[in-house]
Amino acid sequence: MRKLKMKPNLTDGYLFTFCGLDGCGKTTMLTMLKDDLEKKHGVFLTKQPTGAVRESEIFRTYMDCPDHSAFDYRSLSLLAASDRVQHGSRVIEKELESGKVVISDRYFYSCLANLRARGYKKDRWIYEIAGYVVRPDAAFFFDVPVETAVSRVRQRESERARYIDMELQYRLREEYIDICRTNGGILVPTGIPVGKSYEIVKKEVERVMGI
Repeated sequence: MRKLKMKPNLTDGYLFTFCGLDGCGKTTMLTMLKDDLEKKHGVFLTKQPTGAVRESEIFRTYMDCPDHSAFDYRSLSLLAASDRVQHGSRVIEKELESGKVVISDRYFYSCLANLRARGYKKDRWIYEIAGYVVRPDAAFFFDVPVETAVSRVRQRESERARYIDMELQYRLREEYIDICRTNGGILVPTGIPVGKSYEIVKKEVERVMGI
């Protein structure tokens, strides 16, 4: 796996990204961080991919059913990557330029993880696109056993019957760990007490921001 060569954040703001499997606990962690930081800082919470992609037929097909024969996954990955570039340049960068602390629920790393987990490990275009995306000041990757993550998802009323490709989840977990290590991310275990997981996040954020 190659390291993603993203462009540096040259603004007065800070960008923190949260990635991992559905059910890994990232939403809990980013909410805790937002609540902590907004006491003294301007915070902008956002999510990728945007609704434009999440509500598309191709995205819903890959998320909600096992039959993907109508679509080429690479086309969805390109759509998601395009959405992340647009969202990054027109939303995230503007908030950073205003001095905000931006916290993103998922980021470009998720696009790479999904592409590789589905077998597209030789694609080079995604590394080229990464050059147009701002590098986070700290990239957090939340790790928990697949069974635990899926169990958490199943506890959500709206997702109890959702289709989940278990084999894909195992591959995704491996990809996230590899991406984290290759790109200097912070791997945070979330199968431990919430407070201990959050301490890892808080300590790194405070180090980056000098607070």
